[in-house]
Parts: sequence; C-alpha cells; structure tokens
Amino acid sequence: MTRMRTSLLALACLAVTLTGCGLVDTPRVAGPEPSATPSVAPSATVSPSAAASPGGSASPSPSADSGPVLASVLNTDTPTLKVDLVGLNRVEGKHLLVRLRLTNLGQEKTPWSASLQDEYGKDGSFRWTSGIGVLDTAARRWLMPYKTADGECVCTDQEGDGLRYFIDPGQSIEVHAVVPAPSGDPDVTTVVTPATPPMVNVPISDEPPPTPMPDLSGVSTVAHVVSTPSESLDKSEETTDDGRNLEVNLSSDVLFALNEAKLTAKAETILARAATLINSSTGPTVAIAGHADSSGTDAINDPLSRRRAEAVRRALAPLVTRSGVRFTAQGYGSRRPLYGNDDEEGRRRNRRVTVTFAKPQQGAGRPTANTDVLASPATPAPAATTATAEVAGQPFSLEVTGLRRLPDGLGVLTYRITNKGGKETWHHRLSNSTEWMSYKYIAASNVRLTDPVARRQYLPGRVQVATGDGTDAYCACTGVAGVRLGTEKFAPGQSREFYTLFELPSAPTALTVKISDFPQLQAPIT
Repeated sequence: MTRMRTSLLALACLAVTLTGCGLVDTPRVAGPEPSATPSVAPSATVSPSAAASPGGSASPSPSADSGPVLASVLNTDTPTLKVDLVGLNRVEGKHLLVRLRLTNLGQEKTPWSASLQDEYGKDGSFRWTSGIGVLDTAARRWLMPYKTADGECVCTDQEGDGLRYFIDPGQSIEVHAVVPAPSGDPDVTTVVTPATPPMVNVPISDEPPPTPMPDLSGVSTVAHVVSTPSESLDKSEETTDDGRNLEVNLSSDVLFALNEAKLTAKAETILARAATLINSSTGPTVAIAGHADSSGTDAINDPLSRRRAEAVRRALAPLVTRSGVRFTAQGYGSRRPLYGNDDEEGRRRNRRVTVTFAKPQQGAGRPTANTDVLASPATPAPAATTATAEVAGQPFSLEVTGLRRLPDGLGVLTYRITNKGGKETWHHRLSNSTEWMSYKYIAASNVRLTDPVARRQYLPGRVQVATGDGTDAYCACTGVAGVRLGTEKFAPGQSREFYTLFELPSAPTALTVKISDFPQLQAPIT
C-alpha cells in the first residue's frame, strides 16, 4: 500500500510539472474556508445569477452560456471551482451534447483541466475534457465522449480551443462533450465527471443545441460496464449485477468443510436462494465456477475447485423448476481472484463458488434474508443524517446530503465532510476499506449501505474498464488518487463533497449509512 501511495504521489507531481501549477492542493482563499467554499446541492437547480458572469481577461469561454442552469455541483478537488450544467441536448435521437460552465468562486486563479480528464481512459493528456459522461442506468453503462479515428476526444480541446490552464477569480469558461444517448430514450439522465458528485436525474432536451455539432462520422463509442455488488450480512453470499448478468458468489467456507467438496447442512438454504434467482431469470444457461485462494498449490486447488463446482451443480439443478436450463461446471483454482490474497479477509472472499446467469427482470427474485444462518440481529441505526468523529486529534463532521434513487435499481449517495478543527488534517480512513482489494486505484470506497430488515449490505459500485490484459475495476465513487491525491486533505474549516454509486433495494424508504470512522446514520431515500 505504501509503495502504491508513493507511486501515485509521483504521478501527481509529474502532473504538477506538466501543468505548471499544483493540481492537488486546493487554492487558498482569504478568510475562513467555509465561507469561501459555499455549499451547492449535488443536483440543485439555481438561477443564472448564481454563477459569476463570463468574460474578462482571464480565460473567458469563446461561447460562454448565460442560459438557465440545469444543475450545479462543487469540484471535490478544488471546492472553489463551481460546475454548472447549462446544456443537455439529444441530437438525432442517439447523441447527447453536454455543456458545462466552470466558475472560479475563489480569490486566486485555479487550474481546471485535470478535473475533467478521463481517469479511466488514461490518454496521458490534460488537453481534453474526456471525463464528462452520462450514466445509462438501463444498460448499466458509463458512457464517455466519442473518440475519432485518430484517438482524439469529441469534446473540448484546451489547446485547440485556446483555453488557458487556469480560471481567474470570478471568471467562467464553458466546456462540452458529445456522448452516446442512454438506451431507451429516457427523459432524464445522470451526468458524471471525475471530480464532482453526479448531477442526478437531469431532464434531457430534444431541442436543437445552440452550438453546431461536430462531425461524428467514423467516431467510436467508449462505454464501461457498471456493476453493483451486495452481500448478505452473514457473508455467505455476494451478488454482483452488471445489467446483463447476475454473478452470485457463494462462500466456500459456508458451503464446505476445509479441503472438502461435500456440501454442509447450511448449503441447502443458501442454494435455495440462488435457485430462486435463477427461476426468476429467462436465460438458458447457468455457469458454475469453483475458485480457491492462493494457499496451496495448483495440484491441490484446481481439482478441489472443480469438485466443488460439480457438487453445487448437482445440488442446484433439482432446485431450479423452470425448464430448458443448461448447467455448466468448471474449476479455476486460484487463477481468478476477486480480491487480494494478502490478508485473511481477501482469501476468505476468494474461496467461493460462482453461479452466473442472465439477470432477472427488475424487482423479480432479488436476494432475501435467511435468518437460519445469521449470527446476530441487525442493530437499527439512529435517525440522523449528521455525525462527528475525531481524526488525528481534530474534530470532523459528516453530513449525508442525499440518497437519491435513479432509474433501474441504482442510487447515488452524496455526503459532505468538514474539518472543524484548527489544523490541516488528512482523512485517509475514507479510502481505507476492504473494497480496496477489488479496485486497482485508491478511492473513497470506505462506505456501506445496509438494509437491516432484509439483512443485506450494499457495497460501492464498480466501473469495469476493458484493457489489453483483461479488466480494470475502479470504484464508482469519488477518486482520491492521481491528480486527486490531495482530496483527503482538509484545511481548517474546509468542506468537501463526496459520492458513491450503489444498487438500491426497491422496498425501503431509508437505509443505514456507514462512512469511514463516523457513527452510522440513517438516510432517507428520495
């Protein structure tokens, strides 16, 4: 972990060198930082007068928009940088033109380009606003700007459009990106950027955009899979939904005795829950895969994982009542870990039998509680959305600012953390999570939602990015690595806004929220 943080710091320092200014530290402003960093709701609608007027000699946008603001958020990296969504136009039924206005609310000039660079694509340049995208909830896809045949982003080009690296105090610029329209022609969508909370459920306009569209001939689509994991509180089962398939990971520690392939008495109940999900699906194939941790050798792990997969297949097939289902079983040993094998928790999660099948229709047959194997009753959370905790001897406050329901079973949690003390303090516990093992890059992933009635816990969503070697998994939450390495650094009185994408169960009106070391809270779903 230390080596990873050191290397990320080196990358951040390189980015500073390239841009000629620190991209990590928040620009200092005069006076107490809370007053210099006003709070903006993650999807609040504000009047045009709420943002500074474009113009002046600093870095005015060539086409700065003075129309109505659809949504406003503050940049988590640089809380004095305000981001207004000023345009969301669907073109030809298949493209979206997203236009943002960036305003410097502080008293010193501030960099902006790294905030909007695609942190998944790694194009190595700060010139493009390649991180502006939208969330296709129906397809569970993170839609990014198109790319041209020569690999350039169909979005604002800082160099080509003549924009500076900095925005002067009180000045604004306008940037844009062209992305695929979400599937199903929805009336609303959620706009995402790398350094702000999402702008949730924003209306899409079918009116022609005020600016000409770029040439889209020969462009390629960039879309990443969004998967959302949840698990039973007894840790016997973890289910991941990627919009097309459900992947149910059954704990081998519950299904089998040590080094055995004979199912335990508890296995029947766990397999019955999996069978309920399969019966709600319409897919013809159920793939069963056995997996081991890195303990032992391939000569032991490979046959054991195969025999365990076969044992689950034989027991599960009679429980599936719909016809035409074909089962396959295979063992992979330790070659496909979900988590790191560096500690016992990671090894425990890697010892599993995975059952994969087509996702059931929304709301049909979702995982339910099994009170027979739960160790203890759930503890209800206090009815509050604020909490306090001490970090490195300094008081910090937490406020849950929203738990918004999106279409198709997704939701966004937003929250604000404030340093109430008199010293600059890091809050590294925000990224200190077991979920770190499943993400390649550090993020504010130490967040959980719990439904105490259904006895189920919801983990941060994951953005899966295809690479030449396979797939990278990123947290669908606020990043705190790379150029955002200072995001967990708080000046006295400073606040930062964070977010996490989750799957949300359909029934509850509130869920228990646990963020870092803060006491658990209960947040209403809106």
